[in-house]
Amino acid sequence: MDWFEQVDGYCERLGPGVWDEPLNAVTNLAFMVAAIRVWPRARGNGRVLSVILFVIGLGSGLFHTLATVWAGVADVLPIVLFILTYIYAVHRDVLGWRPVGSGMASLMFLPFAAGVAQVAGSLPFFAVSGVYWAVPVALLAYGAVLGGAVRAGFWRGAAILALSITLRSLDDPLCQVVPIGTHFLWHLLNAAMLAYMIVVHSRLKGDAPLAASGLGR
Repeated sequence: MDWFEQVDGYCERLGPGVWDEPLNAVTNLAFMVAAIRVWPRARGNGRVLSVILFVIGLGSGLFHTLATVWAGVADVLPIVLFILTYIYAVHRDVLGWRPVGSGMASLMFLPFAAGVAQVAGSLPFFAVSGVYWAVPVALLAYGAVLGGAVRAGFWRGAAILALSITLRSLDDPLCQVVPIGTHFLWHLLNAAMLAYMIVVHSRLKGDAPLAASGLGR
Protein backbone atom coordinates (compact mmCIF):
# COMPACT_ATOMS: atom_id res chain seq x y z
CA MET A 1 0.00 0.00 0.00
CA ASP A 2 1.23 3.46 -0.91
CA TRP A 3 0.44 5.58 2.15
CA PHE A 4 1.15 8.77 0.19
CA GLU A 5 -1.08 7.96 -2.77
CA GLN A 6 -3.49 10.78 -3.60
CA VAL A 7 -7.20 10.15 -2.98
CA ASP A 8 -9.89 11.85 -5.05
CA GLY A 9 -13.18 10.74 -3.54
CA TYR A 10 -15.25 13.91 -3.29
CA CYS A 11 -17.14 16.10 -5.71
CA GLU A 12 -15.48 19.32 -4.56
CA ARG A 13 -11.91 18.13 -5.16
CA LEU A 14 -10.63 19.44 -8.48
CA GLY A 15 -6.93 18.65 -8.16
CA PRO A 16 -4.13 17.41 -5.86
CA GLY A 17 -3.63 20.75 -4.09
CA VAL A 18 -4.01 21.31 -0.36
CA TRP A 19 -6.85 23.79 -0.87
CA ASP A 20 -8.65 22.00 -3.68
CA GLU A 21 -11.46 21.08 -1.25
CA PRO A 22 -11.97 24.45 0.48
CA LEU A 23 -15.45 23.84 1.91
CA ASN A 24 -14.68 20.28 2.95
CA ALA A 25 -11.51 21.51 4.62
CA VAL A 26 -12.83 24.60 6.39
CA THR A 27 -16.01 22.97 7.71
CA ASN A 28 -13.88 20.68 9.87
CA LEU A 29 -13.58 23.68 12.17
CA ALA A 30 -17.17 22.85 13.15
CA PHE A 31 -15.94 19.76 15.01
CA MET A 32 -13.40 21.80 16.95
CA VAL A 33 -15.86 24.58 17.77
CA ALA A 34 -18.47 22.01 18.83
CA ALA A 35 -15.93 20.28 21.08
CA ILE A 36 -14.98 23.54 22.78
CA ARG A 37 -18.61 24.59 23.19
CA VAL A 38 -19.72 21.25 24.66
CA TRP A 39 -16.74 20.86 27.02
CA PRO A 40 -18.28 22.83 29.95
CA ARG A 41 -21.43 20.68 29.79
CA ALA A 42 -19.60 17.37 29.57
CA ARG A 43 -19.08 15.10 32.58
CA GLY A 44 -16.61 12.28 33.17
CA ASN A 45 -16.23 10.28 29.99
CA GLY A 46 -18.03 13.12 28.24
CA ARG A 47 -14.83 15.15 28.59
CA VAL A 48 -12.93 12.34 26.86
CA LEU A 49 -15.52 12.37 24.09
CA SER A 50 -15.11 16.13 23.74
CA VAL A 51 -11.38 15.73 23.21
CA ILE A 52 -11.96 13.01 20.61
CA LEU A 53 -14.50 15.25 18.88
CA PHE A 54 -11.82 17.93 18.55
CA VAL A 55 -9.39 15.35 17.14
CA ILE A 56 -12.02 14.26 14.59
CA GLY A 57 -11.82 17.78 13.19
CA LEU A 58 -8.05 17.57 12.97
CA GLY A 59 -8.05 14.16 11.29
CA SER A 60 -10.75 15.07 8.79
CA GLY A 61 -8.99 18.35 8.12
CA LEU A 62 -5.81 16.47 7.22
CA PHE A 63 -7.69 14.21 4.83
CA HIS A 64 -9.52 17.00 3.03
CA THR A 65 -6.33 19.01 2.56
CA LEU A 66 -3.57 16.46 1.99
CA ALA A 67 -5.93 13.84 0.48
CA THR A 68 -3.56 10.90 0.97
CA VAL A 69 -4.15 7.35 2.14
CA TRP A 70 -2.49 7.92 5.52
CA ALA A 71 -4.55 11.07 6.04
CA GLY A 72 -7.63 9.00 5.29
CA VAL A 73 -6.69 6.68 8.14
CA ALA A 74 -6.19 9.72 10.38
CA ASP A 75 -9.71 10.76 9.39
CA VAL A 76 -11.40 7.45 10.17
CA LEU A 77 -9.63 6.35 13.37
CA PRO A 78 -10.90 9.19 15.63
CA ILE A 79 -14.45 8.53 14.42
CA VAL A 80 -14.17 4.84 15.34
CA LEU A 81 -12.62 5.80 18.68
CA PHE A 82 -15.50 8.18 19.40
CA ILE A 83 -18.09 5.49 18.69
CA LEU A 84 -16.36 2.86 20.84
CA THR A 85 -15.79 5.33 23.67
CA TYR A 86 -19.41 6.45 23.55
CA ILE A 87 -20.70 2.90 23.80
CA TYR A 88 -18.32 2.28 26.71
CA ALA A 89 -19.53 5.48 28.40
CA VAL A 90 -23.19 4.51 28.03
CA HIS A 91 -22.65 1.07 29.54
CA ARG A 92 -20.36 2.35 32.28
CA ASP A 93 -21.99 5.64 33.26
CA VAL A 94 -25.65 5.10 32.43
CA LEU A 95 -26.20 1.37 32.80
CA GLY A 96 -23.72 0.97 35.62
CA TRP A 97 -21.74 -1.86 34.05
CA ARG A 98 -18.23 -2.63 35.26
CA PRO A 99 -15.29 -1.46 33.09
CA VAL A 100 -14.55 -4.90 31.61
CA GLY A 101 -18.16 -5.52 30.61
CA SER A 102 -18.45 -2.00 29.22
CA GLY A 103 -15.30 -2.51 27.18
CA MET A 104 -16.55 -5.82 25.80
CA ALA A 105 -19.90 -4.25 24.87
CA SER A 106 -18.00 -1.49 23.09
CA LEU A 107 -15.90 -3.92 21.06
CA MET A 108 -19.01 -5.84 20.02
CA PHE A 109 -19.89 -2.85 17.87
CA LEU A 110 -17.13 -3.79 15.42
CA PRO A 111 -18.65 -7.09 14.19
CA PHE A 112 -22.08 -5.47 14.33
CA ALA A 113 -20.88 -2.64 12.07
CA ALA A 114 -19.30 -5.15 9.70
CA GLY A 115 -22.62 -6.97 9.42
CA VAL A 116 -24.57 -3.77 8.76
CA ALA A 117 -21.96 -2.71 6.18
CA GLN A 118 -22.35 -6.05 4.38
CA VAL A 119 -26.11 -5.64 4.18
CA ALA A 120 -25.85 -1.96 3.15
CA GLY A 121 -23.25 -2.91 0.54
CA SER A 122 -25.88 -4.85 -1.37
CA LEU A 123 -28.16 -1.81 -1.62
CA PRO A 124 -27.37 0.75 -4.36
CA PHE A 125 -27.73 4.00 -2.40
CA PHE A 126 -26.71 2.72 1.03
CA ALA A 127 -23.52 1.08 -0.21
CA VAL A 128 -21.71 4.43 -0.52
CA SER A 129 -21.70 5.00 3.25
CA GLY A 130 -22.31 1.38 4.24
CA VAL A 131 -20.47 1.10 7.54
CA TYR A 132 -21.73 4.46 8.84
CA TRP A 133 -25.32 3.23 8.83
CA ALA A 134 -24.42 0.94 11.72
CA VAL A 135 -24.40 3.94 14.06
CA PRO A 136 -28.01 5.16 13.63
CA VAL A 137 -29.16 1.54 13.64
CA ALA A 138 -27.36 1.01 16.96
CA LEU A 139 -28.83 4.22 18.40
CA LEU A 140 -32.33 3.14 17.40
CA ALA A 141 -31.77 -0.28 18.97
CA TYR A 142 -30.42 1.13 22.25
CA GLY A 143 -33.29 3.59 22.41
CA ALA A 144 -35.89 0.88 21.77
CA VAL A 145 -34.47 -1.42 24.47
CA LEU A 146 -33.72 1.17 27.15
CA GLY A 147 -36.65 3.55 26.62
CA GLY A 148 -37.28 6.74 28.59
CA ALA A 149 -34.77 9.58 28.30
CA VAL A 150 -32.34 7.28 26.50
CA ARG A 151 -34.85 6.63 23.73
CA ALA A 152 -35.64 10.32 23.23
CA GLY A 153 -31.99 11.38 23.08
CA PHE A 154 -30.73 8.47 21.01
CA TRP A 155 -33.54 8.58 18.47
CA ARG A 156 -33.04 12.30 17.89
CA GLY A 157 -29.35 11.63 17.39
CA ALA A 158 -30.15 8.79 14.99
CA ALA A 159 -32.42 11.05 12.94
CA ILE A 160 -29.77 13.79 12.64
CA LEU A 161 -27.11 11.25 11.72
CA ALA A 162 -29.33 9.55 9.13
CA LEU A 163 -29.79 12.92 7.41
CA SER A 164 -26.06 13.55 7.64
CA ILE A 165 -25.17 10.17 6.11
CA THR A 166 -27.72 10.75 3.35
CA LEU A 167 -26.02 14.02 2.45
CA ARG A 168 -22.64 12.28 2.46
CA SER A 169 -24.01 9.62 0.12
CA LEU A 170 -25.44 12.22 -2.27
CA ASP A 171 -22.08 13.95 -2.77
CA ASP A 172 -21.19 12.03 -5.93
CA PRO A 173 -24.68 11.46 -7.43
CA LEU A 174 -25.46 15.20 -7.27
CA CYS A 175 -22.01 16.35 -8.34
CA GLN A 176 -23.15 17.55 -11.78
CA VAL A 177 -26.01 19.50 -10.21
CA VAL A 178 -24.18 20.76 -7.10
CA PRO A 179 -20.52 21.28 -8.12
CA ILE A 180 -19.40 22.03 -4.56
CA GLY A 181 -20.81 18.71 -3.43
CA THR A 182 -22.72 17.92 -0.26
CA HIS A 183 -19.92 16.43 1.83
CA PHE A 184 -19.36 19.66 3.75
CA LEU A 185 -22.93 19.37 5.08
CA TRP A 186 -21.98 15.94 6.47
CA HIS A 187 -19.29 17.72 8.48
CA LEU A 188 -21.62 20.40 9.83
CA LEU A 189 -24.41 18.00 10.79
CA ASN A 190 -21.99 15.47 12.26
CA ALA A 191 -20.35 18.11 14.43
CA ALA A 192 -23.76 19.12 15.77
CA MET A 193 -24.90 15.52 16.22
CA LEU A 194 -21.78 14.35 18.06
CA ALA A 195 -21.85 17.37 20.36
CA TYR A 196 -25.53 16.68 21.03
CA MET A 197 -24.77 13.06 21.90
CA ILE A 198 -22.13 14.19 24.39
CA VAL A 199 -24.77 16.37 26.06
CA VAL A 200 -27.19 13.42 26.07
CA HIS A 201 -24.58 11.25 27.76
CA SER A 202 -23.87 13.88 30.40
CA ARG A 203 -27.56 14.34 31.16
CA LEU A 204 -28.12 10.59 31.45
CA LYS A 205 -25.02 10.24 33.60
CA GLY A 206 -26.34 12.93 35.91
CA ASP A 207 -29.78 11.35 36.16
CA ALA A 208 -28.41 7.77 36.19
CA PRO A 209 -31.91 6.42 35.39
CA LEU A 210 -30.78 2.82 34.91
CA ALA A 211 -27.63 2.53 36.97
CA ALA A 212 -29.60 2.86 40.17
CA SER A 213 -31.49 -0.33 39.39
CA GLY A 214 -28.27 -2.27 38.92
CA LEU A 215 -29.16 -3.25 35.35
CA GLY A 216 -26.19 -4.83 33.62
CA ARG A 217 -24.01 -5.13 36.73
